[in-house]
Amino acid sequence: MKKILLSLSFCLIAAFTFAQSEYKGQKFGEEVKPGDVKPAAKMEVAMGDKKAVDMKIEGKVVDVCKKKGCWMTLEMPNGDPMRVTFKDYAFFMPMDIVGKKVVLDGVAKKQTISVETLRHYAEDAHKSADEVAKITDPKKELAFEAKGVVILDK
Repeated sequence: MKKILLSLSFCLIAAFTFAQSEYKGQKFGEEVKPGDVKPAAKMEVAMGDKKAVDMKIEGKVVDVCKKKGCWMTLEMPNGDPMRVTFKDYAFFMPMDIVGKKVVLDGVAKKQTISVETLRHYAEDAHKSADEVAKITDPKKELAFEAKGVVILDK
């Protein structure tokens, strides 16, 4: 009888522990499981010399696509925000999440963005025609393709 009670107690403790470790907030895409989350600011260091790495990151949203929420950017320490897209465009973000913290699960990337794509992003952000026309060079940047996102409750 003691073994049964001990086993039940252990199961209940384990269940409560795992239930409390889920992220609380609005969820999009695949489930983002807790564990080994890096600040967005440390992403490049964690990648080392690899061009793409599966990981989870946390950061603050500084911009969202104004057309339909098809991308967002996260605050980075160098002042140049990092673009986040969503795997297979399977989901989009609400457009009112600027300033909120998010946790993402997906693929961190080092990439070069073409002039055409940079202009498309500028148009999505409602930049003026003059600002779009000034984009004439590709840009090397860090990016993230999220397969799951949680907008954290405060």
